[in-house]
Amino acid sequence: MVELFKIGHISVYLFGLMIAIAIVAGLLLAYKEAIRKGVDANEYLDFLLYLVLFGIVGGRLGYVIFFNPKYFISHPLDIIKINNGGMSIQGAIIFATLFAIWYTKKHKKNFWVFADIVAPSLALGQAIGRIGCDVFGVPMSKKWFWGVPYNGQWVHPAQVYEFTLDYILFFVLWRKRKNIDYNGQLILWYLIFFSANRGIVEFFRTNPIVFGPFSIAHVLSAAIIVAGLCAMYVLKKRSREEVKGNGVVSRGEAIEDGLIVTLLYIISLMIYYGIRRGFVL
Repeated sequence: MVELFKIGHISVYLFGLMIAIAIVAGLLLAYKEAIRKGVDANEYLDFLLYLVLFGIVGGRLGYVIFFNPKYFISHPLDIIKINNGGMSIQGAIIFATLFAIWYTKKHKKNFWVFADIVAPSLALGQAIGRIGCDVFGVPMSKKWFWGVPYNGQWVHPAQVYEFTLDYILFFVLWRKRKNIDYNGQLILWYLIFFSANRGIVEFFRTNPIVFGPFSIAHVLSAAIIVAGLCAMYVLKKRSREEVKGNGVVSRGEAIEDGLIVTLLYIISLMIYYGIRRGFVL
């Protein structure tokens, strides 16, 4: 992992810093959206904090179960060593979703409303967090200008590919949030399109292969897409609930949002390449 600086004997790493920023940004955005949707913001904040915790635990367990089970069976104590790397975004999504279903059922809340509120924040948080990720892509066929040096060779910047797609997804979800057709639409769009994005990026990464060019990450992404499409079909046919928070989106708002997302993307590129290639920002 890239060490940025030290505070006494404590090292601050790029990955940890970007994850922290991603969590804070996602929480603030979802909190603001909960207020706009008329949901008790303080109660929703409690839900979000638990969601983050279960997402982290799920991300680790997903990696242990799906990506490297043989190693962790032999080294069970290493399961808790998150600082050594190894997280699965699909595992985080699965465990966080299961928690959200349980939480909303227990507290008698509408799962789909709660999920829609957090959907844009998930895409934004993943875009920011991916900047500090240390999982690089496969070696390039030649030294393309957007590649990065790693272990003596130039590799595909899989992190850039993924946060590029994540920012696009965030913009789409953020623009759509005021004009959804049914409760649950945003979270299902997120699950389907993020999984598709992850499947695309996976072709430039190395993970355990299941068959042909397809890895375990492809299988998990495909399963989430299928589940999302089935849920979308059912909700479209059954949903009769009032959608709160819909409104007219002005052209000025769309332009402003586009400029903000573009600025965030440019800053992300500067941080990523500035640190990975040693440029001075």
